[in-house]
Amino acid sequence: MSVSVEQRRILFSHPAGWIALGIGSGLSPVAPGTAGSLAALVPWLIVRGGGPVFYAVFLIATFALGVWACDWAVRKTNVEDPSFVVWDEFVGQWIALLPLVILLRSAWWIIVGFILFRIFDIWKPWPVSLADRDVAGGLGVMLDDVIAGAYAAVVLGAALAMIG
Repeated sequence: MSVSVEQRRILFSHPAGWIALGIGSGLSPVAPGTAGSLAALVPWLIVRGGGPVFYAVFLIATFALGVWACDWAVRKTNVEDPSFVVWDEFVGQWIALLPLVILLRSAWWIIVGFILFRIFDIWKPWPVSLADRDVAGGLGVMLDDVIAGAYAAVVLGAALAMIG
């Protein structure tokens, strides 16, 4: 779904809109969810160095911020889980990369974590699909990506553990 001129005006008029749009990455004309997930890697490279406790607080805070911002965007645009709202991809991607905060490895593992998150976000295995279908508002927008990120983190963590 593309963003109308009126929706852009509304979204750019408030900080919640900027956040929901992933600072504009959700306006990508092609695969905005993937663009948001890619954009999320930039701040991840900065915050991952804070250690696991800082990272956990960061995830909780950005999730809460996302529920607020995504709820605002859904209400203001009258679109339930619009594709241009990508803050959920940011937080889901950050959750998927959690094992790399704990077990620092080569940059190739960032690509693996990125791909795993996109697979789970697009595939939507249960309960990702349940959250996507049955939970409304900002929480619904955020929750399916959080669960997809958790699935990706478990698979990434298991792969890292097997490699040693």
